[in-house]
Amino acid sequence: MPKGIDAQPPLLASPPEPILIPEPETPLPDSKGYTLGPGDRVQIDIFNVPEYSGKNGQHQIQIDGTLNLPLIGNVSVQGITLDKAKELIQEKYGEYLQIPIVNLNLLAARPLKIAIAGEVQHPGSYTISPIVSQGGNSKSGTQLPTVTKALQVAGGVTTSADIRQIKIRRLQLNAPEEVININLWELLESGNLVQDISLRDGDTLFVPSITEINPVESNQVASANFAGTNTQPLNIAVVGEVARPGPYILETDIDQSQVLPTEENLDSSEADSNISLSQNTTLHTVTKAIKMAGGITSAADIRQIRVRRLTRAGTEQIIKVDLWQLLQSGDLSQDIVLQSGDTIYVPVADEVNLDELAEVTASSFSPGNLKINVIGEVIKPGTIFVTPNSTLNQALLAAGGFNPARAETEEIELIRLNPNGTVTRRKVQVDFSAKVNEETNPTLLNNDVIVVGRSGRATFTDNVGGVLAPFSPINRILGIFFDIFD
Repeated sequence: MPKGIDAQPPLLASPPEPILIPEPETPLPDSKGYTLGPGDRVQIDIFNVPEYSGKNGQHQIQIDGTLNLPLIGNVSVQGITLDKAKELIQEKYGEYLQIPIVNLNLLAARPLKIAIAGEVQHPGSYTISPIVSQGGNSKSGTQLPTVTKALQVAGGVTTSADIRQIKIRRLQLNAPEEVININLWELLESGNLVQDISLRDGDTLFVPSITEINPVESNQVASANFAGTNTQPLNIAVVGEVARPGPYILETDIDQSQVLPTEENLDSSEADSNISLSQNTTLHTVTKAIKMAGGITSAADIRQIRVRRLTRAGTEQIIKVDLWQLLQSGDLSQDIVLQSGDTIYVPVADEVNLDELAEVTASSFSPGNLKINVIGEVIKPGTIFVTPNSTLNQALLAAGGFNPARAETEEIELIRLNPNGTVTRRKVQVDFSAKVNEETNPTLLNNDVIVVGRSGRATFTDNVGGVLAPFSPINRILGIFFDIFD
């Protein structure tokens, strides 16, 4: 109320019961950190002046950065904190009120323009609206987007991100630029929410590349809600000792609208649930890529697999993968999560350990079936497909068994192409009653060749038949003779 308008006692002579202003139900930005700007909506409450308080005291900062307030007119608040603005408004009202007591609250923060760069799926400039919710007594609360929310908007961090060294560059009014260090690994490890600070208009968020990837930590980061969600196909390459080396596209069926936050859901009070990761999100790993490439060959060295990866900065990272450790101890950290552009290289083993090979062949990243060539005197000669770790006896039976009239049933010849390019040939004594053993019933490898020779009788008959072909009656008599003594 202006001074000198009437002769009534001073406003504070007999103060009535104070008007209690409820605290907002949702946390507000730190008054020492948040600076006001055009678009912010505030509420001013002046003690014992209800006509300028409550709903009557709600104002939006104009495009020129000023508040148009009763009695005192325009007050410039752009670039200053809530506390500073409160002091300024209180000082202005001091010209009209004897002892002005002013309370200033931020009802709704303006949309923030933030730059996000480095190891994120979609670096660039983003405009993110704060979360606004209605509290009790028509009182609104506002919450600024945090570091993790901003990373989600940018598609999440890549698997090459160093989440211990995230930097926020923040402009200060009449002061040097502030650099804030963020360690989101502490958030993952101990739930330290202090690291997930709220952002300010004009902030620049930079996620650097990690110098050396730790498979265990990499998989933990990949499962975080601020990590990339694989909503886009991954372009990768698989080369070396796999059945079908070459480039591949790992597809996903995830609905992007259910995973990535949008301007619409960031404006709602349900934003937290809208931007959480879908439970059906599929993480593409090394073993899935190898399986897509037809699986490893019998010559693969699964202890020395390498993943080559390019960072956003253009540098190359080499990640070591030991799938033998995965098979032996169940170390899932070896099955690292892939990102677009990765190249998987499966080298040739110096030598093949047959005892280990049986376990490798039965793994999920080996071919689902083995190709075996059975030639010679069997019922169904040709290429057959058998399950991993099938034996010689199983392959012979899959080919229909021996041709009883022509096959040499005592032994066969097994031909194998070795990883070093050499070929081994050996005779194997056939024993259909034998269990798996290397002497009479060995485990087969992919592309093994089984040769079933002719019996002595078939060889003699074929040779004599060729000579006596013009004398076919004699040839038939010899056949009858052998049948009698069979």
